[in-house]
Amino acid sequence: MTASGMTQRSSGTRTPRIRSRSITRQGLFVCGILSGLLYVATDILGGLRYPGYSFTSQAISELMAVGAPSETFVDPLFLTYGVLTLAFGVGVFREGANIGRAARITGVLLMAYAAIGLAGPTLFEMHPRGSANFGTDAPHIILTGVLVSLTLLSMALGAFALGRRFRVYSFLTLLIMIGMGAMSAPFGALLAAGQPTPGFGIVERILIYSSLLWVAVLGVALLRRSTFREAR
Repeated sequence: MTASGMTQRSSGTRTPRIRSRSITRQGLFVCGILSGLLYVATDILGGLRYPGYSFTSQAISELMAVGAPSETFVDPLFLTYGVLTLAFGVGVFREGANIGRAARITGVLLMAYAAIGLAGPTLFEMHPRGSANFGTDAPHIILTGVLVSLTLLSMALGAFALGRRFRVYSFLTLLIMIGMGAMSAPFGALLAAGQPTPGFGIVERILIYSSLLWVAVLGVALLRRSTFREAR
């Protein structure tokens, strides 16, 4: 067999593999975009299935609280959100081979966030408002703190995974989340005591939706980068 024949055969063998890897990579990035959309949809639909639920004053965690009317509906969807986020973290980690260590560490943090968060709807549920104290809801509170910390760390490091515009956007998002976190702190005692928390639902949703949007923007940026690289 001539050298040109061997080259063509080798190239023909590699092309489907490269294409398959490209599709897999892009599919993992899409998971990041879909995860946020699913979370928002779950929040809205879960609230509609909870009679008397207030989006402006109640926490998202109350949708999956023990015995909540929406619990059986939202739990599988939040678990699916966790799986999508885990897949996206894998994609970001793998892309680190092309764009640097910051992306690899970000991918690890996102995977840790997703893996720990998957235990939330089943093992670390909060109790209904007014029926618990710090002791009974301590696991849920600790879990929330860990998830928030992982989110902030992944954003801080992920800011350096791409260009200047994404870095500026990431730090602006971090400032928003830190500000919303500070505003939500006084609501904790009221929630544990079963007292009204007007405005808490808005503050929490700005905080959480900001992180979901950041993940989606990162997913879009990586997807475009991967598509452009394949086109070249």
